[in-house]
Amino acid sequence: MDRARRRLRVRGQVQGVGFRPFVYRIATDLGLAGFVRNDGEGVFLEIEGAPSALDEFSRRLGSEAPRLARIVSVEPEDLASAGDEEPFAIVASEAGGRGAHVTPDTAVCPDCLAELFDPADRRWRYPFINCTNCGPRYTITRALPYDRPNTSMAAFEQCPACLSEYRDPLHRRFHAQPNACPACGPSLALCATDGSRLAVEDPVAGTLALIQSGHIVAIKGLGGFHLVCDAARPDAVRRLRERKAREEKPFALMVANAASVLRHARLEPAEREAMESPERPIVLLAKPDPAADAPEGVAPGLALLGAMLPYTPLHYLLFHEAAGRPNGMAWLDEPQELTLVCTSANPGGEPLVIGNEEAFRRLGGIADALLTHDRDILVRCDDTVAHVRAGKLRFIRRARGQTPRAIQLGRSGPPVLALGGYLKNTVCVTRGDEAFVSQHIGDLDNRPTCRALEETALHLLNVLDVQPSVIACDLHPDFESTRLAAALAAERGLPLVRVQHHHAHVAAVMAEHRLARPVLGLALDGVGLGEDGEAWGGELLRVDAAGYARIGHLRPIALPGGDRAAREPWRMAAAALHDLGRADEIERRFSHGAAGAVRTMLARDLRCPRTTSMGRWFDAAAGLLGLKEVMRFEGQAAMLLEGLATTYGPVPPMPDGWRTDDTTLDLLPLVGRLADERDAAAGAALFHCTLSAALADWVVAAASRDGIRDVVLSGGCFMNRLLAAGVESRLLAAGLAVREACELPPNDGGIAAGQAWVALLQDAR
Repeated sequence: MDRARRRLRVRGQVQGVGFRPFVYRIATDLGLAGFVRNDGEGVFLEIEGAPSALDEFSRRLGSEAPRLARIVSVEPEDLASAGDEEPFAIVASEAGGRGAHVTPDTAVCPDCLAELFDPADRRWRYPFINCTNCGPRYTITRALPYDRPNTSMAAFEQCPACLSEYRDPLHRRFHAQPNACPACGPSLALCATDGSRLAVEDPVAGTLALIQSGHIVAIKGLGGFHLVCDAARPDAVRRLRERKAREEKPFALMVANAASVLRHARLEPAEREAMESPERPIVLLAKPDPAADAPEGVAPGLALLGAMLPYTPLHYLLFHEAAGRPNGMAWLDEPQELTLVCTSANPGGEPLVIGNEEAFRRLGGIADALLTHDRDILVRCDDTVAHVRAGKLRFIRRARGQTPRAIQLGRSGPPVLALGGYLKNTVCVTRGDEAFVSQHIGDLDNRPTCRALEETALHLLNVLDVQPSVIACDLHPDFESTRLAAALAAERGLPLVRVQHHHAHVAAVMAEHRLARPVLGLALDGVGLGEDGEAWGGELLRVDAAGYARIGHLRPIALPGGDRAAREPWRMAAAALHDLGRADEIERRFSHGAAGAVRTMLARDLRCPRTTSMGRWFDAAAGLLGLKEVMRFEGQAAMLLEGLATTYGPVPPMPDGWRTDDTTLDLLPLVGRLADERDAAAGAALFHCTLSAALADWVVAAASRDGIRDVVLSGGCFMNRLLAAGVESRLLAAGLAVREACELPPNDGGIAAGQAWVALLQDAR
């Protein structure tokens, strides 16, 4: 019989997902000889046998891959037959190469859950159960290839039973690097805040008892600790807010299953699919009654509620304990009473706590007890936050379950390290034609987070085995990310590319959609430094491979008191009244002792820098409608405005609600109307509808002038579902092609990718 041999290089997310045993099973089934191994570029294999069997192997390789695998490319090479008739084998991994992917952490799979709740199974109620289809990956990985010695599981020697599974190519735990059982793996400890162990027979049962009695417990998860309390205990929620100094910012809920979600929020099919996915994000859902504060204190005043399902065995065990330890899986189809508040364990906006000693030191003033374990977390990784619009998942914060998943670019180039911005910081590393965006790092307003930025950047470079040739950053010289970029560039003798903030916003969307041709970019956010040294934030840009041009912006509005105005919407309302010629109303409308001073500042143009920020126009609208005079967290006024508008329903746009000239969109007529509106909900609805119409009108006119049909929408304001849907629908109706952020958040969490894309395009020139 004729024989042939074929070599295959498989790139993508193919390590730590059961890919080699999958290859082994297909090859064995088809009677092929050869071998497969992991290496620094992905998976490498050779197969030998009948030509028809080789072709069938290649077909099944693409159509039957494991559920967590993401094949980017398969590079075949035909070889002469080697006369190999030995059984197909999985051989030892090889180091070296620069093409392998790190797999994100994944929720526990149904097979492991079935074992977890089976009293006859040796892993019954074992909180670290996992297999090649689930469990920790990125957060326990030091380096590639993804083998146990390169993970924090290296400290745990497998017992004979686990080792037998680990070595069996036909077992679903074959080379599952975190494989363990109660006899050989990590273990739990319930501790007091001083680190001493509490005398409890079962740490899970002890933890649940504390939570249900109103205590706050810090629980160690995949990428860090959560602070957890019982959502049915308003007193516990209130204490958590007080101790964490989180006055009104919403908390997320964790519930046992989709049936339990319905007790608190509405759940559309696409939202349920997102919640039950292996990535397990926090999904923002509509409350049944937007005006109700239920559960009390969790998301006060907001129409949306963040909810997630359990994703670690430990999470499931808490719900299992609350349900009375039923056997089997049937209980997971039924609504469960227990609802947990789950929030990141990071005091004062600092980085997420990941180490046990660190937890005792930093969380002692917040938590009443800590549920820890002895498997080290090597990489901080917060929960992903997203919402669903038009049936598609849209990211607000991209982290656990999503990072560092590669984004395919439209071209290759030298490796770039991009350090992102100031708020919602992430970093990006490019390798060939792929971009790897880090997990959410946070706002760079404290030293620990700034240190975490550097740690994350260096770890990502290390785990991807990349030495950057270019470093990119924001234009603002005072951002810690910019300072770090400049220091690294000087230290390594590399070129530094400074990218204007809103150019980066648009470029991030262009990167994930592989666009290099000219586009119109509508970038709407809070603030970013412009080329002229002013505060930009409502920008219409023409962007292509050569760079960008600012072809329009929102009418500038004063910031009375500078940055303070970005936290106090009443000041932005006062600035709008001043521009409307109604400054005499400022002191009458606002009872602040500072109202008179603000009026004087505006009249004399003292400490009143001007901005084109869309975010500040949202604040002005909220201030005029009396929704929020002082914000307790970023974006609160805009979120309240969106929630009210959603509740009220659609209205027609205000006739003559805006003015435009060749470059400027003026929203003063609209906010003037809001200043006279007595129904805040009606005003919020009018604001959203008129703003959407105004922006679309502005963009359509520019597209007609410039002959450009591709439009990119980006910036944090496009997290607003009403605004995004309203602008998009109008642009599509005008025959324009609209691109939005899909694989990244539209806010500052995506601009590192945009910086990297600009640097790649500059190199290509």
